[in-house]
Amino acid sequence: MAPTGDKARSTIDRSEKSGNIWLLVLLAIALPVAFLGLNLFSGDQARMAIMAILALLAVAGVFFIAAYAIGALQFSGASGRNDLTKAMADSAGEGLVVTEENGGIVYANEAYLAFAGARDPADVKPVERLFVGAPEVSEAIYRLAQAAREHRALAEEIRLSPGLAGRADFGWYRVRVRPLPRPGGGTATLWSVSDVTHERERHENVFQELQHAIDYLDHAPAGFFSVEIDGSIAYINATLAAWLGHDLAEVGSGGLRIEDVLPANVVAIMTTITGAPGEVRTETFDLDMRRRDGQAMPVRIYHRVAFGQDGEVGASRSLVLNRSAGEEGSAEGQRAAEVRFARFFNNTPVAIATLQRGGRILRTNASFARLFGPAQRGEDDGPNLFAQIAETDREALSAALHDAAEARSGVAPVEVSLAGDGARSARIWLSPAEEGENEEGEAVLLYALDTSEQRQLERQFAQAQKMQAVGQLAGGVAHDFNNVLQAIIGYSDLLLANHRQTDPAFQDIMQIKQNANRAASLVRQLLAFSRRQTLRPEVLQLGDVMSDLSMLLKRLLGERVELDLRHGRDLWPIKADVNQFEQVVVNLAVNARDAMPDGGKLTIRTANVEAQEAAELALTGMPGADYVLVEVSDTGTGIPPDVMDKIFEPFFTTKDIGKGTGLGLSTVFGIVKQSGGFIYADSQIGQGTSFRVFLPRHVPEEGADEEQPQAAKEEARDLTGEGVILLVEDEDPVRAVNGRALTARGYTVLEAASGLEALEIMDEQEVPVDLVVSDVVMPEMDGPTLLRELRGKHPGLKVIFVSGYAEDAFRKNLPEGEEFNFLPKPFTLKQLVETVKDVMAR
Repeated sequence: MAPTGDKARSTIDRSEKSGNIWLLVLLAIALPVAFLGLNLFSGDQARMAIMAILALLAVAGVFFIAAYAIGALQFSGASGRNDLTKAMADSAGEGLVVTEENGGIVYANEAYLAFAGARDPADVKPVERLFVGAPEVSEAIYRLAQAAREHRALAEEIRLSPGLAGRADFGWYRVRVRPLPRPGGGTATLWSVSDVTHERERHENVFQELQHAIDYLDHAPAGFFSVEIDGSIAYINATLAAWLGHDLAEVGSGGLRIEDVLPANVVAIMTTITGAPGEVRTETFDLDMRRRDGQAMPVRIYHRVAFGQDGEVGASRSLVLNRSAGEEGSAEGQRAAEVRFARFFNNTPVAIATLQRGGRILRTNASFARLFGPAQRGEDDGPNLFAQIAETDREALSAALHDAAEARSGVAPVEVSLAGDGARSARIWLSPAEEGENEEGEAVLLYALDTSEQRQLERQFAQAQKMQAVGQLAGGVAHDFNNVLQAIIGYSDLLLANHRQTDPAFQDIMQIKQNANRAASLVRQLLAFSRRQTLRPEVLQLGDVMSDLSMLLKRLLGERVELDLRHGRDLWPIKADVNQFEQVVVNLAVNARDAMPDGGKLTIRTANVEAQEAAELALTGMPGADYVLVEVSDTGTGIPPDVMDKIFEPFFTTKDIGKGTGLGLSTVFGIVKQSGGFIYADSQIGQGTSFRVFLPRHVPEEGADEEQPQAAKEEARDLTGEGVILLVEDEDPVRAVNGRALTARGYTVLEAASGLEALEIMDEQEVPVDLVVSDVVMPEMDGPTLLRELRGKHPGLKVIFVSGYAEDAFRKNLPEGEEFNFLPKPFTLKQLVETVKDVMAR
């Protein structure tokens, strides 16, 4: 078997190079020999020697022309042109494999190796051996192989169970084949395999529903069969096959005919039924069917035949009731069969009903009542289907009902929302009943499945994707904006250091810095929403934290809002960033205050929630575990139901313009999630809103010392120092202002615009560098990669990382146990020199 992947490419390259080398070798030998022949011989002998050499060159030329024609030899120009094509094929997302006319594999890319589960070229299987299984799979592969043999293009979509590459359930694959002319003549075949399972998920859901329906039909307490126009039985259910003694696997594919199970005279009657164009007729026959062993079985057959618009008879649909002794052989047996069928009809999870043309409901099963609820009366004072459906979906349902009542085939299912409270939905199939209607006017059969849970999951998934996308966007914008703010704040600090407070420009510079700090606060909120801010978690006792926070909350709420703080007993400890947790409570309290413009009561309650109690709450996404609950409830106006799904989205606000940024609850959501907790909201219009925050209980590891909050450091009086500092920052303004600040404090500053430039400076620097201050996100080489490179030659080098992202966002990219210092952007120049001073003093 030919090599694949990089090995295949190297084989082709070697063949091309070897062909060129041999050509050069031949010329190198032939020319000196010709030269010697001219010098050693003279006259006829020289001419004969030259003719012999030319003959040899001619033979070699013929050899190389033939080798090039069959593709055994390629010249470097062709190789150069093919390099880009090879790279594209090797990195393609779809599996590619090239085969010769004899079926041998000459190339397979990495995607195909993954599909085939091959670890080396010897394990590669051709497509015909990769796709095996059900008959429909083999038929599709046969069509593709036939197209390959005939040198024409073809594409098939194949459902394979189990799927490729170790997939345990199933997979959908789009397989294409097309001829591939070789440069030297002949034709190879290019096969491509693409995984389209995600595109076919909806089809798979319908397929599964169809499988369930077939399973119910197969095991019904009555027989069903369908006969084609030519008399072959196209379908027979398992119940009827068992009654007749036939193997369902043998007769399901058309191996049984109507003459095999019914007497000839009955067949003649059933096949000579006539009707008007478009008519559907149902005939009843009491007769004996023939078992496989030749014995008779008394049955009642309800035989239904549909006629096309041209009057031609179509396929029939027949219901069989067994009236044999011990089954339905007597009135009691038939009654028992009817009871069994009624039980089956009412216990099936599929909602079933018969309808009139106008949608009036005539008969239903129990599942219909459970799905649609109590029947609602329509304009004709009878129970009507449209009264059960949301008004927005009635038009589509009416069109489908009209098509089904007109006996049109292929009526597509309709997705509808159900009337009443709650987001309930259903998928409805409609099919014609009897043309011309019966005495009760039955015109349409309805089948429906409850899709409420599926739609809810789809909405939750879409919401989660949207929140994740917005979070990624917010995090990226925040990082870039932090670099801009860093330069503004830094240069403001430099200007303030050179101006006295009595200087008229001093207040203007202070305004610039204060507005930059406000912008930095908004950026921190964006980072909190996207869960990319830096947290400093510590062990907290919620009772103490809430007591310290109560005075601030009373000032924020004002005199018209009463604060009721209820502490739980023996609260478990939690581990969180105290400043961020206080921001959560303050944001929820301020929102509650704004929801009570005329005053009210704000209740903050804390309690322990054991794992069993948490599991009984059955909150979406929250596993059963020990939590500490913080509940913030108000008596305000409440949140409308159409707004509840959007309250945690960034920049969404119901407040007036200029009174809110829309980042309050999104910040709360991000902080709680980043702390490992969960948050849920409940609200009723006119009664108030309650937010419940569940934070995981902190259980200290055995023998581990608990982290204690660090005491506030005294302000450093002397921020000057000595030493060599390498400043690595790709933003020129940020690097310049930070370098000036450190230089002014007495440090020797070396500047680098990238990680690669920093490595060059380290190699060329004669005086050792004492400290590296590096940005994290940089082109060419990021901060963690730079640190790994520096550790090889300078294991004890001190490093400070600065970044607009959270520390945890890049810590995972560092070797385990790596020690470094971190300063989040944006920071003041004072914070920078303080951090450098502290690190240098260690």
